[in-house]
Amino acid sequence: MTRLSTLLDEIDSGAVLLPEFQRGYVWNRDQVRGLMRSLYRGYPVGGLLMWETASEDIHVRGAAAGSGTRQLLLDGQQRVTSMYGVIRGTPPPFFEGDTSAFTGLYFNVESESFEFYAPTKMSGEPTWVNVTELFDKGPFEYLTAFPNVERDVLNTYLERLNRIKEIENRNFNQEKITGASKTVDEVVDIFNKVNSGGTKLSKGDLALAKLCAEWPEARQELRDNLERWRKAGFRFSLDWLLRNATAVATRRALFSSLSGVSADEFQAALKESVNHIGTFLDASSGRLGLDHDRVLMGRYATPVITLLLQRNGGGFTDSAHRDKVLFWYVHSALWGRFSGSTETVLQQDYDALERGGVDALISTLERVRGGRLTIGPDDFAGATRGSRFYPLLYLLTRVDGARDFGSGLELRAELLGKLTSLQVHHIFPKALLRKHGFDRNEINAIANFCFLTQDTNIKIGMRDPAEYLPKVQSQHPGVLESQWIPTDPDLWRADRYLDFLAARRELLASSAQNFLESLRNSDAPHDGVALERLQVSDEAVDEPRAEQIRVLVEELEGRGFASPLLDAEIADPTSGAELAVAEAFWPDGLQLGVGSPVVLELDADDADLPRLEELGYKVFTSVDALLGFVENKGAAAAGEPAAEIDVADTGDTDNEVEQLFAQRMRDTYRRAFAEAGYNATYFRSMLAQHGPVETARKLIAAPAVSDGFAELWERGRMDLTVEAIVVEPDFSGLFSEVEVEVARRRLEQFGYSYTPHLSRVK
Repeated sequence: MTRLSTLLDEIDSGAVLLPEFQRGYVWNRDQVRGLMRSLYRGYPVGGLLMWETASEDIHVRGAAAGSGTRQLLLDGQQRVTSMYGVIRGTPPPFFEGDTSAFTGLYFNVESESFEFYAPTKMSGEPTWVNVTELFDKGPFEYLTAFPNVERDVLNTYLERLNRIKEIENRNFNQEKITGASKTVDEVVDIFNKVNSGGTKLSKGDLALAKLCAEWPEARQELRDNLERWRKAGFRFSLDWLLRNATAVATRRALFSSLSGVSADEFQAALKESVNHIGTFLDASSGRLGLDHDRVLMGRYATPVITLLLQRNGGGFTDSAHRDKVLFWYVHSALWGRFSGSTETVLQQDYDALERGGVDALISTLERVRGGRLTIGPDDFAGATRGSRFYPLLYLLTRVDGARDFGSGLELRAELLGKLTSLQVHHIFPKALLRKHGFDRNEINAIANFCFLTQDTNIKIGMRDPAEYLPKVQSQHPGVLESQWIPTDPDLWRADRYLDFLAARRELLASSAQNFLESLRNSDAPHDGVALERLQVSDEAVDEPRAEQIRVLVEELEGRGFASPLLDAEIADPTSGAELAVAEAFWPDGLQLGVGSPVVLELDADDADLPRLEELGYKVFTSVDALLGFVENKGAAAAGEPAAEIDVADTGDTDNEVEQLFAQRMRDTYRRAFAEAGYNATYFRSMLAQHGPVETARKLIAAPAVSDGFAELWERGRMDLTVEAIVVEPDFSGLFSEVEVEVARRRLEQFGYSYTPHLSRVK
């Protein structure tokens, strides 16, 4: 057994450390609240597993206290880090992660609840006590904080505060692994077994664990490079960078090949691979215009290019050689060369590279594709920015001299200033297409996208192309052709929209094919001015579903969950076939390294959901369902009870206004199904659980609009939303002014204005 205060002192002294092979801190605030609640109530929270070793060959995080026996924490990192962070108010020396997960925890002496600081709720309210300050000052410092409470209440408050302070004296069961013969491999295996439900080590982590014994700074060196690229607009994973270094060091795809590589050899290989990656990024940005993360296609082709550059002395032979490599790179990305069985495909390409350089790579890809590498109109038939051909559209915009509709100028860096960052523009506006009955994928077709300056995009707004394209054509001759816009005015009408898409796909395919062939067969090598990086901004949120995703991501990131990939293509790891283009994708789980990959796919009919679930992905087909899952997980982690049905809130009331409101809510459910074809099952379950009034309050208070709101907006029936009912004058007495105002603003944000009617209340 070990006392918590003793354990924290040992961490400070360097006697307790963290083995380098462990990943960083991944807990969120709900888990920290749950841990503190359990400690406060005296519940069991699990023991600790230590590796006691005198070996100097095991690299650790934290400042070691000289030589001699060291205690390496194998199981309990998340709990120990959380307790240290809350009690000390600072992370432990071995910390790596987000300190906001345990910073600013407060305790309410009346309700005995733990929550993180919320100014509007806690500022100036003495019943909320900063837990870290309490551990520092002790409970008796708060004797004067409650001047107006009775003595027995004050004693109760002090007893509760002292119970928190006594957590420092809590004893934890501690098991130890001892024995000088234990190797890193054996201990890593033990770690993975005891952490079967926690943070698993990837193959890259396992390979790196051994290298860190010889080169302690290896992991930090990798992270530093990843952070540098992140600041430049490219987000890569540690495994991805390690894959590049492995290619240079061993010319093999498997991480296990690093077992025979010395630390010095790996250090040199990492330095060289970082330089090669920089050379590739300069080429893809300067020659192709692929200058930010969303458009950097096929990043697992990079290790092949890294190895190619290594064999070639660190650079391209000349600009023609560079262009031919870029030709292979673009085609490998467009056809999903590395979407499935990545290590196998990488090794095939490494071997081809050894046989015949870039020409062998191209021949291999042609053979896989069954002939020539060509692009046809149907290849641009995808939808959303998750399509493989979205980056190609951006590439063509950059290399083919596309011009802005507003100014007529080429979209170059010198053009971009205030309100002139690039934005995706829907040539046919979404609202117009919805009015004419087109579905979501037709509206968000790649062939309906072009890039314009933000200023021009704002000025065009939601205008009909039949109105604004003639003006663009007359004011700036050639601009439409530069953006591959069909110049037949008949195709600019909404009733000819599908014909417009077909014609534009023809133009895009021809341009793409010509450019890529010019890369492969360059008679006049391109040595002109490199394309400068452009500033690209997100589209304005003008539909509820996009707003749902934006708010969802913001909400989850604020609670300590991982950032997702947006509009992400998910491929079958075996066949490489596209399984989904998800609105949001957490490949390493909502918490990095914990749990299954999570997929948010709102177009269930367009995805292979059975295969995703077979592969172990946790799939959600609505934002409400994902938020509900997170709320339930958070409540469970924080030790809070599950919501219970309150029979008094189910609509049984003598109040005439509440009766009318309950009837309107039930009628709305039936009308949504009968008139708009929307079966609001989630709404119905909320009515059963919470009752009509409380259901409305919960939907109004939610950070994101509900699935029902988004679905009814798409069907043009926002009059059937809960928000539309709440703003009716009949029910003004049921809701606060703030709730009514939130509902009204939400409706107006998406183009609906409520028209008052005569009261139906007698």
